[in-house]
Amino acid sequence: MLIGCVDVGSTFTKLAVVDTETGELAATASHPTTLDTDVLRGVDATVAATGLRLDDLRACSSAGGGLRLAVIGYEALVTAEAGYRVGMSAGAKVVHVSAGPLDAAGVAAVRAAKPDVLLLVGGTDGGDAETILHNARRISRIAVPVVVAGNADAREEACDILAARTAVGCDNVLPRIGTLNPGPARLALREVFLRHVIGGKKLSRGPRFASLVRGATPDIVLSAVELLDGDVVVVDVGGATTDVYSVLTPDPEREAGLHGEVAGTLWRSRTVEGDLGVRWGAPGVVEAAVREKLIGEAEARVLAPAADARAGDPGFLADDLAVDARLAELAVTVALRRHARGERVLADGPLRGGKDLREVRLVIGSGGVLRTLPADASDALLAAALSDHAGSWPTPRAAHRHVDRAYVLAAAGLLAEDHPDVARALLAGVATA
Repeated sequence: MLIGCVDVGSTFTKLAVVDTETGELAATASHPTTLDTDVLRGVDATVAATGLRLDDLRACSSAGGGLRLAVIGYEALVTAEAGYRVGMSAGAKVVHVSAGPLDAAGVAAVRAAKPDVLLLVGGTDGGDAETILHNARRISRIAVPVVVAGNADAREEACDILAARTAVGCDNVLPRIGTLNPGPARLALREVFLRHVIGGKKLSRGPRFASLVRGATPDIVLSAVELLDGDVVVVDVGGATTDVYSVLTPDPEREAGLHGEVAGTLWRSRTVEGDLGVRWGAPGVVEAAVREKLIGEAEARVLAPAADARAGDPGFLADDLAVDARLAELAVTVALRRHARGERVLADGPLRGGKDLREVRLVIGSGGVLRTLPADASDALLAAALSDHAGSWPTPRAAHRHVDRAYVLAAAGLLAEDHPDVARALLAGVATA
């Protein structure tokens, strides 16, 4: 049985055909994503390029900006932080976080962020109920779906208030202080993404594309990373963002040293850096690298015009990959620093939730630039980022490096639910890197 696994990105559409008998790749192909017409044209072009007859075709997507999520919580460093972490693990780009009772200005800020979905959290089970109900009333006129994942005692009433806004209730993301429960909200967000967001992006005419999509690409990739044994980090450099995934072994001593433990520790998590990319996000890479003192003014003056040119023409294909390689190296370094240090600023202030990556045994690089570069160049890029001893974060002590050149992470994630053994076989080459 040949299953085609398609990752529809904002720039390129990538296909990996997997033979379920052997767990091996039968073919790969890619094509520029056809956002200006219908994304299915790019999907069908990748299938045609393989010359194979597929028994099944399934997809994940981050095209059109992926899943934009606003988190509305009770306390900034407790339920709002927990909601943020869960939203990130669900493959969302968290575009807004607010904490406490919303006022008119707060509602206006939520609207201005243009979220696709709202995640409404607040109160541990049996705790404060008034804030989440107040916020439910405040957001009841914002015309986007809502996932309610707060105090169980208030869930039904909050859903009743939000009924006209397509509310979906699930178990609390933080049932008790220090206990993070991401699974139910992650599943609910995936279902809302499939039902409302994919169609709402108007990426394709008719229902076929929506029927192919199994989830947001970051959510699907995290499902694959979760199948790998031991402590693993994946850094995915895209045109607009750089995502970092980490799957760590739960350890009480390690947890005690992490920031924000009252919101619970998410041992399987993802962060997205919306200002770091090698096309749309290229200017942000240069700016961040200057702030982090990774480059001086002389190099910034050279990189800035090249970054601006790439942001102005995201389809740009460079003859000389040196600039793309340098931008990618800087993006990876900054993204790893932020992921490990837990630094990000959204809405009401800084949220913290750093990661102890010292015991990471495997670091996987992904993204078009890393795949395009020669193997020694992409490996050197990762090595440079992992030897970043000036970044105020404890780097991995002894990590192997691997570049996902064949798109197996997205493919394994798409197969993880109904073909877990095939997904593991597909990842075998990565796991033994």
